[in-house]
Amino acid sequence: MEINNTAHILGPAYFAVEYVDSMLPRNPFQEPLRGAWDYMLNNYTKFQIATWGSLLVHEVIYFLFCLPGFIFQFIPFMQKYKIQQDKPETWERQWKCFKMLMFSHFCIQLPLICGTYYFTEFFNIPYDWDSMPRWPYLLGQCFGCAVIEDTWHYFLHRIFHHKRLYKYIHKVHHEFTSPFGMQAEYAHPLETIVLGTGFFIGIMVFCNHVMLLWAWVTFRLLETIDVHSGYDIPLNPLHLIPFYAGTRFHDFHHMNFVGNYASTFTWWDKLFGTDWQYNRFQNKQEEKKTQ
Repeated sequence: MEINNTAHILGPAYFAVEYVDSMLPRNPFQEPLRGAWDYMLNNYTKFQIATWGSLLVHEVIYFLFCLPGFIFQFIPFMQKYKIQQDKPETWERQWKCFKMLMFSHFCIQLPLICGTYYFTEFFNIPYDWDSMPRWPYLLGQCFGCAVIEDTWHYFLHRIFHHKRLYKYIHKVHHEFTSPFGMQAEYAHPLETIVLGTGFFIGIMVFCNHVMLLWAWVTFRLLETIDVHSGYDIPLNPLHLIPFYAGTRFHDFHHMNFVGNYASTFTWWDKLFGTDWQYNRFQNKQEEKKTQ
């Protein structure tokens, strides 16, 4: 399987993951997956795969990742992991969020998804199985996309919090001071387009197969739904990612409307000092526990 000329950018990451991959047993699902992929290529056009396939991936992954958080509200045991326990989810808020999501997904995001086919054709992005990068390269490319998106998100998100802009655009996303997973993409249409642009920049840099589009969609949705879930679950595998911000980091932003502007990582907030209020809050919480 091939990789494109971006390999040297993430060379160390590729070598590290390749080493781990070499230690693992052969994937028993590879042949069934190849059969399913070949079936898709033989029965659907590239336009159908790029457009409707991408929409299907987005919708299924989005609501699948939202499901655990939705179920948690009915399980008393899980409430000890809820960060803002004094602000439980309500059916009214969740229904309002769902209606806005349907508008955003099908009236804002779907037209953008329709451009996927033309993007892959213009840049000669392959669809075939043999050209698909192996999982170490997909993982490395997704990490690269996350770094780019996180940078874009930090600076644009911070601008949206400017007092001259906030009430017109970003205030919509902050209607929920205690976020829940489904609220991750609840936003003003202009914010959806502007902040969503960061998602596509990484694709422009790294994409060498249509599979990366779907892998990056999956990773990005997993991350954004996790940080909006409102639940700080122990042993969360996402915390194995270096500098990963996590749920508490972003939940503080929704609770206080300030600081912690990055989407995935902590380094930009640390570099510019926009996490000082969060650090102060965390220190006070630790002091209360020791008293």
